[in-house]
Amino acid sequence: MIFRPRPEKLELVLLRYLHPRMVFNSSEALNFLNLEKGYKGELKSDLWLKGLTDEWIILTDLLLEYNGSKFQIDTLIIACEKIYLLDIKYFEGDYTIKEDKWYNPAGILQKNPLHQLERCETLLKKLLHELGYNFTIESYLVFNNPEFHLYIPSINPAIIFPTQLNRFLKKLNTRPVKLHKKYYQLAEQFNARHIVESPYERLPPYTFEQLEKGLLCPNCKTFFSDESLVCKKCGCIEDGEAAILKSVKEYMLLFPERKITMNDIYDWCGGIKSKKAVRRVLSKYFKLVGHRTSAHYVGT
Repeated sequence: MIFRPRPEKLELVLLRYLHPRMVFNSSEALNFLNLEKGYKGELKSDLWLKGLTDEWIILTDLLLEYNGSKFQIDTLIIACEKIYLLDIKYFEGDYTIKEDKWYNPAGILQKNPLHQLERCETLLKKLLHELGYNFTIESYLVFNNPEFHLYIPSINPAIIFPTQLNRFLKKLNTRPVKLHKKYYQLAEQFNARHIVESPYERLPPYTFEQLEKGLLCPNCKTFFSDESLVCKKCGCIEDGEAAILKSVKEYMLLFPERKITMNDIYDWCGGIKSKKAVRRVLSKYFKLVGHRTSAHYVGT
């Protein structure tokens, strides 16, 4: 069973909002691309894990801490007297390993994911001991992009390639044992210890004045050019109320410290819809507080 479903990453949501409205530099663009690919791989992994029996407890996207050291877990599976730790990678292209060093298709040295997995396992083992559990931990580096290949000098049982995924799942399903209360208690402890970090400090710097304003096509993320909200690029037609509401949501997430005012939302929408239309949507879904210059909207 999925005990902790994978949440949509707020950092990725915010970058998706920012991307059409500003120019990312090369490192920012690469980070955005890697986050998109990584999240795609994690969702694909979640779909694959639906093939497990119900006699398992699955937690996803955990950020835990032991003795001041934080560690990220893509997927954690609780079984009988055992923990499976899965690090999901959606790498693409031909990678090579030379003298324990990993190189991407461009021949650029990058962090060895096996070292990261080992660190994660070590910290998880210490945390489990602190919580009073002595379970065995099996850790795996799972590659689930069919366009991935790794030139590896020797077989490593900790690495699961795309062609091995079905066999690996069958192997897990041969040992299901009904889990009792203590396993669910452990899942609750992991969930309670999950750390929620603010993503804002990792975003490219931006201001309200700097970002391009306008209503975006939900399909291709092109700005609508007129009030009809018919996308000139893909032909998608957007409902006016829905478009304004989406823009308010963007505004609230990108500028959590700013008040929601009619003028700001009108500007954020790029003047595509009239002030009357913007005011009507805000009045319908939000509560007006304050008067004149202090007037703003809050969620109901």
